[in-house]
Amino acid sequence: MQPFRFIDLFAGIGGFHLAMSSLGGRCVFASEIDGFAVDTYMKNFGINSAFDITQTDEKDIPPHDVLCAGFPCQAFSKAGKQNGFDDTRGTLFFDILRILQHHKPKYILLENVRNLVSHDSGNTWRVIRKHLIDLGYTIPSEPIIVSPHQIGVPQLRERVFIPGILNTDGSAEELTIDVPLSKRNITSAQTVLCEPDDDSFRISEYEELVLNAWDEFLQGLKQRVLGFPIWASEFGSACTIPDLPQWKQGFVQKNRALYNANKKHIDSWLQKYNYLKDFVPTHRKFEWQAGASIKSVWEGIIQFRPSGVRVKRPTEFPALVAMVHVPIIGWAKRRITPREAANLQGFPLTYKVNANHQQAYKQFGNSVNVEVVKYIAKQLFAG
Repeated sequence: MQPFRFIDLFAGIGGFHLAMSSLGGRCVFASEIDGFAVDTYMKNFGINSAFDITQTDEKDIPPHDVLCAGFPCQAFSKAGKQNGFDDTRGTLFFDILRILQHHKPKYILLENVRNLVSHDSGNTWRVIRKHLIDLGYTIPSEPIIVSPHQIGVPQLRERVFIPGILNTDGSAEELTIDVPLSKRNITSAQTVLCEPDDDSFRISEYEELVLNAWDEFLQGLKQRVLGFPIWASEFGSACTIPDLPQWKQGFVQKNRALYNANKKHIDSWLQKYNYLKDFVPTHRKFEWQAGASIKSVWEGIIQFRPSGVRVKRPTEFPALVAMVHVPIIGWAKRRITPREAANLQGFPLTYKVNANHQQAYKQFGNSVNVEVVKYIAKQLFAG
């Protein structure tokens, strides 16, 4: 593709920017309201992105060839009940529409969370698609759902992408984007790792105690593959469960059956660890999501989550999120570093990561994956 101009709406720390720049693009406008993200964007690109798009007149935005936007999905309270822009007014999608209506860039590439597909029983997607078509854009009949692991990046992170091409000649052919088959369990978490400079990412003694306990629990079981969450509170329990939801009753029954089948081992284990009384309540729950691929907690990728201690295969990381569930590398007994989070999101080694670790994790958790954007954009521009 020839050199082009793009705008970066809801820009975050520049995931779209990096992808578009690598394909020959030049950013002519960026908008972001998070001050920490604005600072990171400025340090890396020398562009002030401190513009609230809801307060920015579309006429003040420079002409551009590509509009990129990882827009937040707000509820479309009137979705499907009216025509025109009225049913999106008050949402951030409306701001995208008014910019598109004024500038008519040749290409658009939007990104959102996986749940956009099912939001409001699919009505949100139908409204979005209708408005883009009404503005003259050819887009896929269904949202494009891609995860980095499908293109060789070891992260499970499904996101919705909406690419579009301005239909200037009256043709109405549907835009198609190739979505690769899953490469799950083919990638390796090792490919994004690098040794940290200090021990600040190492797990605490308490966390090591919890993980050792659950590893001992796992090693003594007669069955190693667990297809349900383990709730230690149900071991030896016989109280009635008729008031629980059906799904919860099923998990309770499975936990009690597991206990009965492994009573000697579990009783000894509970006694050794003081019946888990010293554990945070959520750490008395355990989710083994590694199947038979590994034999130990310490061989997997671990997260301390509200639902329990979760262990996954070492082939890929769970989705980075803008919260505190920073993945733990079991065999290294440490959390991933911000630089490794950057690697997972496709940010180059030259990228200046925010010095505040909490902000850095949040920023990469909120970002689009650079490699996925490049993968889709190449097809979009070739269309």
